[in-house]
Amino acid sequence: MVEFLKAALFGIVEGITEWLPISSTGHMILLNEFVKLNVSEDFWNMFLVVVQLGAILAVVLLYWNTIWPLGIERHRKVKRVVWKRQTLMLWAKALVACIPAAVVGLALDDVLDQYLYNWVCVSIMLILFGIAFIIVENRNKNAVPHTTNLDDLTFRQALIIGVFQLIAAVFPGTSRSGSTIVGGLLIGISRTVAAEFTFILAIPVMFGASLLKLVKYGFAFTATEAAILAVGMVVAFVVSVVVIRFLMGYIRKHDFKPFGWYRIVLGALVILYFAFFR
Repeated sequence: MVEFLKAALFGIVEGITEWLPISSTGHMILLNEFVKLNVSEDFWNMFLVVVQLGAILAVVLLYWNTIWPLGIERHRKVKRVVWKRQTLMLWAKALVACIPAAVVGLALDDVLDQYLYNWVCVSIMLILFGIAFIIVENRNKNAVPHTTNLDDLTFRQALIIGVFQLIAAVFPGTSRSGSTIVGGLLIGISRTVAAEFTFILAIPVMFGASLLKLVKYGFAFTATEAAILAVGMVVAFVVSVVVIRFLMGYIRKHDFKPFGWYRIVLGALVILYFAFFR
């Protein structure tokens, strides 16, 4: 029961931090310093990624009409199933944006786990991208975004966002949503469109990353491990639904600078804790 409660806590943290630009992986690594699941290291490395599937399913639920490529068209009083061209184009752009992270992830997955998934990297990237948020928001204070509709996003813009996502794929603590939103703001995309594309982009990225981790783990779950993973995913799903709705309402009236300051303060506290108290 204690392990299930811990898994629920990790699910809550995942559901909140996956979508807010404050780094879900970073927070999960830091939480693991204080609340450790009683599992093997291999299971933990898999859990850290696969629990995010619960959060991704929240996007599927909330954006179903946007991402589902089939629609119903009435022709001479007869209904027929048709492909939605705009949705197919959106998926094509998302797949283009996935290329940089997919290439690096497949090539360096084990190396990144070994050398970069630690408090030093997390704290540094929390601070650096916190500063980046503040600088970008100050720079764009009076700027008028060129792309204010998801359908108007170009393949070139999608690829640039994919390059920014690569930073998050390499350095934990960066925040996948944070890096892609920063990239979007820098190239003239509105906060709303940048956030929505980030949500949709997460679907293929995290399904692919989760599949890779599951294959490496070998699907060799004990009943307890399977239950722990299920609890974490279900909690992450429920919390994500709430957080995504909050974030989309928030960014219509506010900028991301508060998240930038939060990242800086948290990064500094992490450094102080591990340098002087651990």
